[in-house]
Amino acid sequence: MAATTETTAGTAPPENPVERLREAFNRLNVQQKIGLAVAIAAIIAVIVGSILWNQQPDFKVLFSNLNERDGGNIIASLEQQNIPHRMSDSGAIMVPSERVHEIRLKLASEGLPRGGMVGFELMETQKFGISQFAEQVNYQRGLEGELARTIMSIGSVQSARVHLAIPKPSVFVREEQKPTASVMLNLYPGRALDSAQVAGITHLISSSVPQLQSANVSILDQNGALLSTLKNKLTEAGLDATQIKYVREIENSIVVRIEEILKPVLGTDNFKVQIAADIDFSQSEQTAETFRPNATPDASTIRSQQNNETASVNQAAGGVPGALTNQPPVPATAPLTDPAVGNVPGQPARPGDIQGRIDAAGITAPLNAAGQPINTAKNSTINYEVDRTIRHTKQGMGAIRRLTAAVVVNHRKEIDAKSGNEVNKPLADAEMKQINDLVREAMGFSQERGDSISVANAPFAGTEKTDSSLPVWKDPETISYAKELVKYLLIAAIIAFLYFKVIQPSLKTMFPAPPTDEELATAAGVAGAAGHVAVIGDDGEEGEDHVKIDHYAAKVQKARDIAQADSKAVANIIRDWMGANAG
Repeated sequence: MAATTETTAGTAPPENPVERLREAFNRLNVQQKIGLAVAIAAIIAVIVGSILWNQQPDFKVLFSNLNERDGGNIIASLEQQNIPHRMSDSGAIMVPSERVHEIRLKLASEGLPRGGMVGFELMETQKFGISQFAEQVNYQRGLEGELARTIMSIGSVQSARVHLAIPKPSVFVREEQKPTASVMLNLYPGRALDSAQVAGITHLISSSVPQLQSANVSILDQNGALLSTLKNKLTEAGLDATQIKYVREIENSIVVRIEEILKPVLGTDNFKVQIAADIDFSQSEQTAETFRPNATPDASTIRSQQNNETASVNQAAGGVPGALTNQPPVPATAPLTDPAVGNVPGQPARPGDIQGRIDAAGITAPLNAAGQPINTAKNSTINYEVDRTIRHTKQGMGAIRRLTAAVVVNHRKEIDAKSGNEVNKPLADAEMKQINDLVREAMGFSQERGDSISVANAPFAGTEKTDSSLPVWKDPETISYAKELVKYLLIAAIIAFLYFKVIQPSLKTMFPAPPTDEELATAAGVAGAAGHVAVIGDDGEEGEDHVKIDHYAAKVQKARDIAQADSKAVANIIRDWMGANAG
């Protein structure tokens, strides 16, 4: 049997849905009406906001740390191209993330950002009839801006400013002044310029300005440190970045050779190698000339030989004193006779003879035909080649004076036979000796040079391989997905809270569920006897089609039942009410 409950006296529910909805809404009290309206408005706002949030593009930083001029020019260009943009709290310009690179390329084609400086584009906007002085000033400003832009292309330089002091040309040689330049560099945090980079910037400036010498270029950093003297100080102190780099290359090459020979024996992560090289960068030139005696006289080589032989006759002084005494003698004439002159060979010398006196003295002297003695002199000079060696030696720089090697080897991991666990055991002495010999041969060990090597065997702390990849919770893609998921979960949680806590109770009050057969039977059995339930037929008469329930009477009947079940409690309640009213 189908039955429906009615709260009013015998009136049928309205057929118009709007009237039914109005009647259901009127069943709510004022607080429930306000709550329902607020919940519906909140759900609509959340749904619309989530839709707009999904449609709104994700903004990323286009440029940051811009000066006012560049920022204004970039915003004007973005507005001209109808590109959505906004400013962050830090002053950065933000555009849609999918168009960041495209917009940067477009702005670069327009020369933006200019970095707060102008280049040679300043010469393109000169007015007609400009003075020579103003034209020279614009040219100098453009040159300074172009040099600053070029310097900013270096990775360590964040910004740069160039100041040129170009004197006015003079026809007088004595009054001629050389141009000078000053460069102010703002380096990125944690960055620094080495001597080669400072020298490169100096050479760049000096080569861009006529008659500018490298010594007249001053370079400063943001801390006020003078960088242009860095190269000179290093040179005076004997330090050179190129030499330090060469030492590192020598050490790294030896380390690589040792690692390549130890990897097949020990494994990749079971040893560590360090090399310290002492390199001699001094340069010296030496010229030596050595004289050595000839080995044997026969092996000697005659360089030059000179023989000189002279003969003269001694004449006794004679003649009349005077001028003719000093005249040379008349040429001798041979006598007609051939008398014996001097001693005849084989005959003894006479005591009064000159030859005899000479022979008596033991001296043999030649005599001429007249019996006069002849003086002879012989000189012989022989020059021999001397054994001489000339050696010119120039010692090259970069020679290795000493090498020091340190190698540490990890303990070998083995499975213990008793416990079955993995244990570390040191290497045997024979294996350590073999490793020592391999390292010696790989590094080119030299005892004469004073090289030293140390090979140690010790357990490594934390030899497990670490995964170089980022964890899942640090992966940018995972973080992005998590944000999206949290966003949708938050929206769903808000909607669910409003529905189950506000809307659903209100709907139950507005549209109560029809009573079941059991409820109707209970109501007929409990309240029917009291005349609170009546059955109404289709024709409006009381019958079995519809049941009319008087809820007020039902409540009164329920109160009667409670009073009959526990009369003492009801009496105490009534006593309290009366006492409160009396007070």
